[in-house]
Amino acid sequence: MSSKPQTAITPTRNEDYPEWYQQVVRAADLADNSPVRGCMVIKPWGYTIWENMQKVLDKKFKDTGHVNAYFPLFIPMSYLEKEAKHVEGFAKECAVVTHSRLEAGPDGKLIPASPLEEPLIVRPTSETIIGEMYAKWVQSYRDLPILINQWANVVRWEMRTRLFLRTTEFLWQEGHTAHATRQEALEETRKMLNEYADFAENWMAMPVIKGEKSERERFPGADSTLCIEAMMQDRKALQAGTSHFLGQNFAKSCGIQFLDENTERQYAWTTSWGVSTRLIGALIMTHSDDDGLIVPPRLAPKQIVILPVLHKEESRAQVLEYCTNLKRDLESRVYGGRAIEVELDTRDIRGGDKVWQWVKRGVPLRVEVGPRDIENDALFVARRDCPPKEKKSIPRAEFLATITDTLQNIQDTLFNRAKAFRAEHTKKIDNRADFYAYFTPKNKETPEMHGGFASVHWAGDSAMEDTIANELKVTLRCIPLDGETEQGICPFTGKPSQQRVIFAKAY
Repeated sequence: MSSKPQTAITPTRNEDYPEWYQQVVRAADLADNSPVRGCMVIKPWGYTIWENMQKVLDKKFKDTGHVNAYFPLFIPMSYLEKEAKHVEGFAKECAVVTHSRLEAGPDGKLIPASPLEEPLIVRPTSETIIGEMYAKWVQSYRDLPILINQWANVVRWEMRTRLFLRTTEFLWQEGHTAHATRQEALEETRKMLNEYADFAENWMAMPVIKGEKSERERFPGADSTLCIEAMMQDRKALQAGTSHFLGQNFAKSCGIQFLDENTERQYAWTTSWGVSTRLIGALIMTHSDDDGLIVPPRLAPKQIVILPVLHKEESRAQVLEYCTNLKRDLESRVYGGRAIEVELDTRDIRGGDKVWQWVKRGVPLRVEVGPRDIENDALFVARRDCPPKEKKSIPRAEFLATITDTLQNIQDTLFNRAKAFRAEHTKKIDNRADFYAYFTPKNKETPEMHGGFASVHWAGDSAMEDTIANELKVTLRCIPLDGETEQGICPFTGKPSQQRVIFAKAY
């Protein structure tokens, strides 16, 4: 009887997926829980991944005509009240400031003092306060479009939190645009969704489905919500980005009006769109394995780590010089729009411990160099997308000449692996019994081991969605934008359907 393979992360994904996720975050040194319940401290390795995401996305936004600005953290409560659906959607998640200062109480402990005339909401999202400002800035059609993005933090009072995936405070960007015509706003909504999808697939190596949310899942106050949905390795869906067509709803509640070319007063058409540090959680759950984090080369804080073998004092100087020169030569090359970043790890710790630390951190390439390698002018190389003990000797010149191709091959391998996994766990289902069986765990001890994505004809409504969600904890993730027209019958209502939609359990 064979013994169970040893892994750097316990439990494994199959044993306890939620706990595996938490252990990967810790082992990769990405983040830690903060003293404030539900909030997190993003550590340097995790924050560098976020910075790399920011750099790419920020350039995408600017290349499509957007500019950055910043709006207040605090929003007067009356602003949220102006848009009924919006405040209803966020009311239970709002953090509220009611006092302006602290003072010592009778027992010497600090207590709130000076009640505010109007409570302030710590922004859960900024549509209302940005709308108020746009109403001041827009007078004529010549003032449009306004294409603004902000990088910020937001607060949503979550009951159940998980690092990166769902925290009380998180980092994100939120784009807010105002347009003279409905068509312009619709084009903006679709354009930004495409930018998110391109980023997810070509930078995160994470395949996504572009789709529209059902009325039940739509952003509060929007006419329509577009999204990208990705499959994680526990076969749950994760909403990785959203782009909202807000129609004239917020323009009417905030008073964003302008004189058109015929000097007639019109309400503007607005959009909003955003992604957050949840993308780091998506990256972890799309690619990582039972030995730790795996980071796609395009977003990795360091694409290569050089591990000099320094056992013998007489060869130490020679090995370090060789490794330093190798680091310099690698950093002179460009991959993914930036200079290749290399870590030379000279710490005085056991070689095996050092190797496993970098395995768990997900660095795409590990390069070991010792005296014997120098004699052969070769490098001992391991790829993170392969088993940890799989290494091979590569001539130094060959390694340098092919480094960008190697990094891109790792990037492509991760994407193709994730895409194949999604295809394997996506099933067309045409009757209700099969649908329920697909989402019913075969083993109560491992409730996450359900089916995956169900591609189903749909002619239901919000009430039917509620029933499915209550009975199975399954939601309609999206109506695919690229889905083919296909005649069929909805298995829940028996009504004719023109297209399949995606149902899944989700984060």
